[in-house]
Amino acid sequence: MIQSRGLQFAYPRAEPLRFADVSVAQGGTLLLRGPSGSGKSTWLSLASGLLTPKAGEVVVGGQSVGALPAAARDAWRARHIGFLPQKLHLSEALSVAGNLDLVFFAAGLPVDRVAVTQALQTLGLEALAARRPSQLSGGQAQRVALARALLLRPGVILADEPTASLDDDACAVSLNLLLASASGLNATLVIATHDARVWQALPQASVLAFTASFRVAA
Repeated sequence: MIQSRGLQFAYPRAEPLRFADVSVAQGGTLLLRGPSGSGKSTWLSLASGLLTPKAGEVVVGGQSVGALPAAARDAWRARHIGFLPQKLHLSEALSVAGNLDLVFFAAGLPVDRVAVTQALQTLGLEALAARRPSQLSGGQAQRVALARALLLRPGVILADEPTASLDDDACAVSLNLLLASASGLNATLVIATHDARVWQALPQASVLAFTASFRVAA
């Protein structure tokens, strides 16, 4: 479940971003639609507690995110939010399995090797567990990032432009995998996108529209 009320954020020397209120039930899907630079990634950062709002509130799974102190917010995010970033941020110093291990360190939990193995198997990655990210195709790397996002069975999955660099076939596969993964967890799914293929594939999703890029103040 995600709800926001009166949510605003301001970057230095920029006009405040004001976001429409939203309410998405647990297991629902929300599309953040709009052009690049219009505030979609900022909204995701507010919902995940990476940024603190200037005004208003966002509540995720019953938790008012901005009310948490910084350290508690980091721990809460690690355990309750699955994040699929546009830039995947896989560590080249680690194997595929090692990148998944990092999820447990971030959450302050012991590494669960069984859970890592199951996540790799679910997404067809078990044969790639020992590879480094540079040895993966783009689609394989995205599946690793998705496995990382799903590993602790989060109640909310946030995906930032997950299909932006994919051709039509890969887009369909990636989107179907993301939707199936969210459904399997009954997770609330938020997709920030300017990709019309995603809008067309999800006509029943709730939509938060972003219409213009924010401007730096004079």
